[in-house]
Amino acid sequence: MTRLSVNINKVATLRNARGGNNPDVLQVALDCEAFGAQGITVHPRPDGRHIRYADVYALKPALRTEFNIEGNPSRDFMDLVLAVCPTQVTLVPDEPGQLTSDAGWDTRANLSFLSDVVTECRRKGIRTSIFVGTEPETIEYAARTGADRVELYTEPYAAAYAAGADEAVRPFVEAASLARSLGLGVNAGHDLSLENLAHMHRHIPWLGEVSIGHALICDALYLGLQETVRRYLECLK
Repeated sequence: MTRLSVNINKVATLRNARGGNNPDVLQVALDCEAFGAQGITVHPRPDGRHIRYADVYALKPALRTEFNIEGNPSRDFMDLVLAVCPTQVTLVPDEPGQLTSDAGWDTRANLSFLSDVVTECRRKGIRTSIFVGTEPETIEYAARTGADRVELYTEPYAAAYAAGADEAVRPFVEAASLARSLGLGVNAGHDLSLENLAHMHRHIPWLGEVSIGHALICDALYLGLQETVRRYLECLK
């Protein structure tokens, strides 16, 4: 079964716009779980513009489902991950001031660095996932790091979906098949939505997890959070 992990960064963005604790990030995470989501994702950034390190520490003991922490594995980020011990850490090559993730790793150029990070996480029993594009070499070198999974960067799929869904998903099916043949689990994330998620899942039913934040929170403004989570789960049946 493909798990739905709700990225709650945008909830924290709204909270931080006014200060205080409204909306309550922790309560929203617990509500997502209660509504059926099988995981919670956060992506703390160095500038603290949405999820803060304090949120991560507060979430870990309260969550009952899988906890996924995304981010660039700087020393501060890794100290946080190793202290909290989430279910999964997703390694993303973000620059400090980057608006959002917009590319996967060059796993060949960063093989030694990523291998060291994966080893650190394995010692603490943390599952590792490396954020990648669909290039075969990138996936082959991701496997060499010893990581458990890759997360496919799906913005190109979302951008091409309206012009031709089958053509848009093809490179992702090929990449996911290669990853599986190399013993890697496969996750997916970035710009997945109610419009395009079911099509991807039909073509890659062995996805371990999809991580969805921006589109899901936008949908919740109109549909309500419970109905939105239900509809995303329907896309994964």
